[in-house]
Amino acid sequence: MQRNSWKAWLYLLPAILFLGIFMIYPLIDVIIYSFEENFRSVSQTYTGVGFGNYNYIFRDVEFFNALRNTAIMVIVTVPISTIIALGLAAGLNAIKPLKKVFETIFFLPYVTNTLAVGLVFMIIFDVTPFTPGLFNSFLGIFGVDPVDWIDGPYAAKMFVMCFYIIWTVLPFKIIVLVGALQTVKKEYYQAARVDGASRFRQFRKITVPLISPMISYLVITGFIGAFKEYNNAVALFGTNLMEKEMNTIVGYIYTSLYSEAGGFPSYASAAAIVLFVIIMAITAINLVVSKKHVHY
Repeated sequence: MQRNSWKAWLYLLPAILFLGIFMIYPLIDVIIYSFEENFRSVSQTYTGVGFGNYNYIFRDVEFFNALRNTAIMVIVTVPISTIIALGLAAGLNAIKPLKKVFETIFFLPYVTNTLAVGLVFMIIFDVTPFTPGLFNSFLGIFGVDPVDWIDGPYAAKMFVMCFYIIWTVLPFKIIVLVGALQTVKKEYYQAARVDGASRFRQFRKITVPLISPMISYLVITGFIGAFKEYNNAVALFGTNLMEKEMNTIVGYIYTSLYSEAGGFPSYASAAAIVLFVIIMAITAINLVVSKKHVHY
């Protein structure tokens, strides 16, 4: 076994090289940049080494605004999208006629261009001088005054942002959960029905525990994806997210890196490392919790 171990390393070598070149090396480079104080991309110089970049971003109001926006998106979209996806997946798994058709319909937003979907949402929620917009027209039926969801109050813009994120992530979660539900053996449900268990109790005691590994996977990847939100915000509110008060941490990193003053890779690197630490901490917490509640 040990004699042939070199073959295993040989097979792993391409993947190791790929990870080293495109993941490990960039991460080390970003860590180094984050400690190079006052680095300027124009002159390619810096004034020293220390925690000055971290001190700067932790004093920057825009960074905390981006952190607040990202945190709200994570807290709202991850649990809601997972719960809705679980309910829809259970419904799709229960029906027989036109099942494939409904699965295709639910999957369409996932393969549709992000900017195209963002444009549609802008039309639905926008307010123009001539029309209140589709969503405002619906609210007008209940006597609610038109709201500018794209350029109006912060709460309105955040609602649209979270709604849009949930819409875009639902298809992938539904498909994954439908596949997981199909692996649950029918014998468990037959035994539960013999014991007189209700459908809800079967779902809570049989379905959820048996597909909990996939639910855990979707929650972890959902947290990671929500913390990296940027393109969806651009699709709705344009590139000037700071002016709209809808910037995210990734947007803050991008703005710091490509600012009109010449760019500050050191500030962007420090913000990127903070985001990396947050994602790693959240992932570690999820893994610890999953050991107690996930049934393999």
